[in-house]
Amino acid sequence: MQNQKPTVVFDNKEASSYNDQFTKLVPIRNTLNLLIQMILSDLPANARILCVGVGTGKELLYLAQVFPKWQFTAVEPAAPMLDICHQLVDECGIASRCTFHEGYLDSLPESELFDAATCILVSHFLKPIEKRQKFFRQIAARLRPDGYLVNADISSDVTTTAYKNLFDLWVHTLKYSGMPDEQVEKFSAALGKDVAVLPPQEIESIISSNGFDTPVLFLQTLFIHAWYARRVS
Repeated sequence: MQNQKPTVVFDNKEASSYNDQFTKLVPIRNTLNLLIQMILSDLPANARILCVGVGTGKELLYLAQVFPKWQFTAVEPAAPMLDICHQLVDECGIASRCTFHEGYLDSLPESELFDAATCILVSHFLKPIEKRQKFFRQIAARLRPDGYLVNADISSDVTTTAYKNLFDLWVHTLKYSGMPDEQVEKFSAALGKDVAVLPPQEIESIISSNGFDTPVLFLQTLFIHAWYARRVS
């Protein structure tokens, strides 16, 4: 995340409703969190985790409960989202294990290298390829050799028939979640406009050419693809 004006801005109203917006779709997030747990389960008991674009802290809160000695650094440029994350962390009694940074990676103070980084639904907001490349290089620079990256993004080959079919299912799912039709249209219009929709192979190439080994695709739910990779030595 670089110091740039974001394409999507979360104000207080949007941030306060963010966690409740997709309540019906929680099983999707639970599956992702469980698999992240499996991927990172071999890390040390006192591992240090960098949560990039942490939002309201879903993966942080989950991992903190499963791994009670892990330390977390939460990076998020949207103050309203980070405020909610901070509040939830306080309510869960894990504040002593968390450091919060309102801003981007390039303004995060230097520290000991991290054992892993999570980046959930973040990098697709960086539409220029060179900015996305720099983003992953910045994450790699914060990780120890062989440290894990877990990344999830919107991804699809928009030239295929499968994209059209998935798009229709995507809209149906958003409506099922209870999202108003006006907001469904807004979300749908954002694909390719505010959100870069790249084929999975292109995202994998960007990651592997900017400090990581070949990413492993471990989950797809509609347009959301999730990979893990390890920092090359």
